[in-house]
Amino acid sequence: MIHVLMTGAGAPGAPGIMHCLKKTQTIQLTVGDADPNATGRYLHSNFVTLLPANHPEYIDQLLNHCREKKIQVILPLVTRELFPLATNQPLFESNGIRVLVSPEGAIRIANNKSNCYQYLQEKGIAVPRFHRVNSVLSFEKAAASLGYPVTPFCFKPSLSNGSRGVRVVTEAINESELLFHQKPYHLFMNYKQAVEILASSTFPELLVSEYLPGDEYSVDCLALHGETKVVVPRKRVKMINGISVQGTFIKHEKIISYCSNIIKAIGLHGNIGIQIKMSANEEPLLLEVNPRVQGSIVTALGAGVNLPLLALQQEMGESPSLQEIEIKWGTRFSRYWTEVYY
Repeated sequence: MIHVLMTGAGAPGAPGIMHCLKKTQTIQLTVGDADPNATGRYLHSNFVTLLPANHPEYIDQLLNHCREKKIQVILPLVTRELFPLATNQPLFESNGIRVLVSPEGAIRIANNKSNCYQYLQEKGIAVPRFHRVNSVLSFEKAAASLGYPVTPFCFKPSLSNGSRGVRVVTEAINESELLFHQKPYHLFMNYKQAVEILASSTFPELLVSEYLPGDEYSVDCLALHGETKVVVPRKRVKMINGISVQGTFIKHEKIISYCSNIIKAIGLHGNIGIQIKMSANEEPLLLEVNPRVQGSIVTALGAGVNLPLLALQQEMGESPSLQEIEIKWGTRFSRYWTEVYY
C-alpha cells in the first residue's frame, strides 16, 4: 500500500487524476487544496485543507499533514507549489516522504518560459525564434524582427500558467466575427491593442516569439531523473480556455524524440507535460514545459496507459514494466463537464 497526498484537489484536472489513482487497490489516497470547498473534497472522503503555497507556514503545515496521514509520496498538481517543494525535498525525505517533483534547478528553467527557450537553444535544441521583452520599445523591436506586420507573432509572460497572458498578434482578424460569432476566450489581438495595453501600465517580462501555424500537441511524459521512460503525444483538436476537450493520440516519432531531448537537457523527473506546435515546415517546436502532471493526463487511460500510477510506482522503486505498455495509437477522446453537490 502506497500512502499518497495529491494536492490541487480543486484543479480542473484533479477529478481525472484521482480516477487514475483509484484504478488500483495499492494506493491509499489523501487529497488536499487551499480551498476548503474544492471539488475533490466531495469526490473523495479523505481530504485536508492546505495553506497556499506562498504562505510562510505552507511547508510546515504540509509536513504535519503528511506525518498525520503517514504519507509516503506527495503528488503536486499546482505550479506554485513546485519550487517550494523542490527546495524542501531534503526535509521531506528526512521524514521518509518522497516528493514527485523535478530538482530545484530544473524547475527554475522549466517554469520560466524565456529561461527555458534560452537554455534549450544554448544546448542546441531547436526552439521558436524569440525575444525577451521588458518595455514597449523592445516589444516593438521584437515584433519587427519577427516579420510583423507581414507575419503574425505571439507573446506571453515568462512566468505564467493556464494560458494567462497568451495572445497571437495579427491584423488578419475580423473584430465583428470575434465579437458576435466567437466565445470571448479567443487568443487573437491586433498590434495596436497590444501596444496600448502594454503602454497603459507596467507589465512582467514577456516572451515574444514566432507564430507556429501547424497542429498543436499536448505531450504527457514519464521521466526518471532526465531519462525518458514514456512519451505520449496527443493532437489537440478542440480546446476550451486552454484545456484540451477533444484530441487524438498519435505516434509522432519526431515529437517523441524532440521531447526526450528536452527532458534530458533540463534533467526533468516524474510526470512532465510538454506543449508542442508544428512549424510551417512540419518540425515540432516548443510552446512550453510544465514540470508536473498535466490536468488532461487522464485521457491517456483511454489509450491504455495510466501515467500518474506509473510515476508513483517508479518513485517507490517498483520498476514498472514499461516494455509491456501497449499504447493504443489512434484513440480519440472527448471530455465533458459534470457536477458535485454539497
